[in-house]
Parts: sequence; C-alpha cells; structure tokens
Amino acid sequence: MNSVIDSRSGHSNQLVNWFKFSSPATFYPLAGKLIPFFWVLAIIFGIAGLWISFFVAPVDAVQGQGYRIIFVHVPASWMSMFIYIMMAIWAGLGLVFNTRLSAMMAQALAPTGVLMAFISLWTGAFWGKPMWGAWWVWDARLTSELILLFLYLGFMALQASIDDPRRADKAGAILALVGVVNVPIIYFSVKWWNTLHQGASVSINKSPSMAHTMLWGMLLIALCFWMYSIAIALMRVRAIILERESHSEWVRALEEVR
Repeated sequence: MNSVIDSRSGHSNQLVNWFKFSSPATFYPLAGKLIPFFWVLAIIFGIAGLWISFFVAPVDAVQGQGYRIIFVHVPASWMSMFIYIMMAIWAGLGLVFNTRLSAMMAQALAPTGVLMAFISLWTGAFWGKPMWGAWWVWDARLTSELILLFLYLGFMALQASIDDPRRADKAGAILALVGVVNVPIIYFSVKWWNTLHQGASVSINKSPSMAHTMLWGMLLIALCFWMYSIAIALMRVRAIILERESHSEWVRALEEVR
C-alpha cells in the first residue's frame, strides 16, 4: 500500500517539476541549455540529408536531375503546415488558460512558419517551370499554401498592430485557430479537387513510391528543418521573454549580471 502511495506521489512530483517550466522565468534558462543541442542536430541531419539527396539518390527516370528540388520543397511544405498547427495549439492554450509562455511560443513560431511557407512556394515555382511550363498556376494546393503564408503574415501583423500584449495575444490566437482549417485543405487538396499537383509520394497508409535513398534524403532534411525550427524558436522566445518580462526582478538581475 505504501509503495502505491509512494509511486503516485512520485508521479505527482514529476508533474509539478515539469509544470514549473510553464513560467517564463524557469523556461528561459532551460531554453538556453537546449538551443545548442538542437543546432547540432540540425547541422548533422542537414549535412547527411543534403549528401544523400544530391550525391547518393539516383536520377529520376522522368524528371532527370531537376527533381532533386523536392528534397527541399517537400520538407519545407511539411514544416509550414506542422508549425502552423503548433502555433495554433500554443495560441489556443494561451487563450484558454491565459498562460503567458504559451502566447510567447506562438509568437516565436510564426516567423519560422513564414520562412518555411516561402521556401515551399519558391522551390515549388522552380520545380513547376520545367515540369508544368509555368512559374505559377492557380492550383488548389499552391493557392492554399499561399493562403497559409498570408495567415502567418496576418498573425504577425495583427499582433504588431496592437500595443497591449495581452489583447494582441488574444486577437492573434483567434486568427490562428480560425486559420488552422486551411491546413487539412492543403493536405487533401489533391484528393478533393482535380489539380496539376502530384499526389503524396510518402503516406502513412501505404509504402513510399520512391527509392529508399530518396526517402532517406527527404526525411533527413525534414528532421534538419524540424531541429532548426525548434532551435530558432527557442532563441526567439528567449528574446520575447526578456522584452515582455523586462519589469520583472529576475530579468533586471540577469541584466545586472551581464
């Protein structure tokens, strides 16, 4: 009986220990320790992924060497959608529970989401020109991805236009939660509508329709983008914490030490 109580007490203490990192004051040093770790992973995955993608993966029988742009295009597209979902989750948590750090995390993720959406559209244009004969077509997936870019920019612009951080967080959270409906539209657009964009080469429900070296190259670059996104978001959220918590004693003490 005592062992059961001790076990429950241990789990409770672990939850309390993790919960303390929801405070900006305790999360700030933790983020500082994690940043180098994620940068190292991003570099390792990036080098390995680029090497496999551009020097090991075979030439495509139909598209030739030009297909290699998908090794950057597809992971960037994945990350643009995944980051928006995470941004909306953080923003929603901040809206529901009124937690400061959640709103800060959403704000920190938005610029990286803009970058990934832009890379997706830019590389897609370079791929589309030789394959479709046009830099841009009003394809359902391309158009919905462009809308995603505008949603990111709108989120950032809305927050920047409101002076009160709490009101800015609430307004941004509502926009993020409304806009999240666009993510499944991007993903399922090639199934729902007759589009020029090819279907997914990688799916959870079936085996990949590409060589294993191609798949590994794509997955490693996706991991690189993932680690990069975490590292840069942690760096950005630390800057946001210092800006928003500048009136706090712990920030003043930190500045005095510096």
